[in-house]
Amino acid sequence: MRHLRLALSLLLLPSPELLADTRDAALKLPDVVISANRQVQARNDSSAANTVFTRDDIDRLQPTSLTDLLSRVPGVQVAPTGGRGSLPGIYLRGTKSAQSLVLVDGQRIANTTSGDSGLQYLNVDQIERVEVLRGSRSVIYGSDAIGGVIQVFTRRNAEQGLQPRLNLGLGSHQSWERSLGLSGGDEHTRFNLGASLDETAGINSTHTSFPSDGDRDAYRNQSVSLNLSHAFSEALEVGFNLLDSRGKSEYDNSFGRYDAATGQTVGQKPYTDYAVSSASGYVDAELNEHWQSRLELGHSENRDTKRDTLSEDFSVFNTYRDSVNWQNDLTLDDQNSLILGGDWYEDRFHGSTSFTENSRWNRAAFVQHRFHGQGFSTELGLRRDQNQQFGAQNSWSGTLTVPINPDNDVLLSYSEGFRAPTFNDLYYPDTQYSNPNLQPETSKSYELQWRSQLSDRTRLEASLYRTDLSDAIILDRTSKPQNVAAARINGFEGALKQELFGWQGNLGVSVIDPRDRNTGHTLARRARRTVSLDLDRQFDQFGVGASWQAISSSYDDEDNRHRLGGYALLGLRSSWAVSREVSLSLKVDNLLDKAYARARYSYNDPAFLNNQDYREEGRVWRIGVSWTPAL
Repeated sequence: MRHLRLALSLLLLPSPELLADTRDAALKLPDVVISANRQVQARNDSSAANTVFTRDDIDRLQPTSLTDLLSRVPGVQVAPTGGRGSLPGIYLRGTKSAQSLVLVDGQRIANTTSGDSGLQYLNVDQIERVEVLRGSRSVIYGSDAIGGVIQVFTRRNAEQGLQPRLNLGLGSHQSWERSLGLSGGDEHTRFNLGASLDETAGINSTHTSFPSDGDRDAYRNQSVSLNLSHAFSEALEVGFNLLDSRGKSEYDNSFGRYDAATGQTVGQKPYTDYAVSSASGYVDAELNEHWQSRLELGHSENRDTKRDTLSEDFSVFNTYRDSVNWQNDLTLDDQNSLILGGDWYEDRFHGSTSFTENSRWNRAAFVQHRFHGQGFSTELGLRRDQNQQFGAQNSWSGTLTVPINPDNDVLLSYSEGFRAPTFNDLYYPDTQYSNPNLQPETSKSYELQWRSQLSDRTRLEASLYRTDLSDAIILDRTSKPQNVAAARINGFEGALKQELFGWQGNLGVSVIDPRDRNTGHTLARRARRTVSLDLDRQFDQFGVGASWQAISSSYDDEDNRHRLGGYALLGLRSSWAVSREVSLSLKVDNLLDKAYARARYSYNDPAFLNNQDYREEGRVWRIGVSWTPAL
């Protein structure tokens, strides 16, 4: 029945001749997932616990940012260091930001110096779909996918003819949002071109330490996306994807900077000029009825220049990545299929700091076999990475799926993961702050999943998991990185989708116990309990919705000296389709004007721990208008 619903959804999409590429067609569907095995499959057939947001979900939820959207995912916690555009910590199943892989249209976008991905700079207007895989996927993706994978797909076209769009929005803190786009195509060629500009005066995210620190931290984002594809036949398609986001993000340095001329610490007004971009081209070919092959070439950049309005100080950290991926999907018979593939990428660094090494390559081969039977299904995978710096690394994974009945499945899985050290860890010029002998962080994960279609209107997914981290990299007392840490993360996740009396509800619950195995302390900035609830209903042309999030307390530091208080947030939203071409939207976040913090800034000094939390926005509102004229 599940496969029949998927097939019917594909058939009911407009212009099936246009949708020769099943992958692009699937981007419109909520019940399929692409990221798990780099191929289109029903969500329930994937071994990975997953959450999917389509463009319809994004329009309905009206998220301010991509990180706002991700905070709704069970097992994902977000800890920004200020207002919009600030650096967020993304904690997926209790792992840190650098231990989860972030992709844009299949391309890695994390910079190789710090491991941060720049998710805060991706504009939601340029996004078609977001998929979140919870749990290690290192067999398919290699390094960084310990906690899971977050993949962003840029806007796509699925209809013939031209479809223009224009969106305008204004809101609190002098926020302005403007975007426009044009998509079109015929039975062979389709394209989507979009551009957006977001600006906000921001908030003062820290307590004043210097007079210059009492300002609001503004943010500006300019984004453009382009997708172009052409089907030469039903069996051969080529395409190109581009996403470029750049702008300026102000922040506070409440510690100031040392002025050698005066011998005093003085204030700063720092900001970052940033650019995050990803470009890729692909050839997708059905070589015969049993063999599908896809070749992708990609290039991504993460450029960061930090400046100070009050001085001539600046620093440049630019990283670049070229990549090639070749995957072959083989259907051996009705029950057996095989994935064979190879990856290669090279990372390069250019900046104001001269690293001892400024490039390194990684190449890999992987294979995954899947058996699908009536009484059970299995998935077994192996990957071998060869890295220029740390040598060879093997990763295994295996999953057993047992259908209890047509509507209930139980999955038992084991997976291994690893993360290669960053350029900062390995090659920083001052050997006090780098260590070329570092080895990759490794993980072993065990998971039990239950998936149940309780009724036509009720869907329940639950997971129990354990992740053991070894050789985790931390800074010792001299600030030198070492492979000395170990962690154990136990967790439970639940996701319930329910339709009742016309209301659509999505409930996510997560309970985790993330521990440092050496000290017994709770890992920093990980709340043990989180709950997220979205309720929406459509009344003809008028839609209403509400969001509620509850987060328990956490510790900001690894020594568990400072506790961040728990909090609950309530938001409301509405939309009105004035006509077939014009719609209005209104939302209010943090309706009760709750004061809360998800991170803090401080030295490793207990005396400095008072009243140093990063401020979050209070009550904020936004009103928007969309125009989609018919041509």
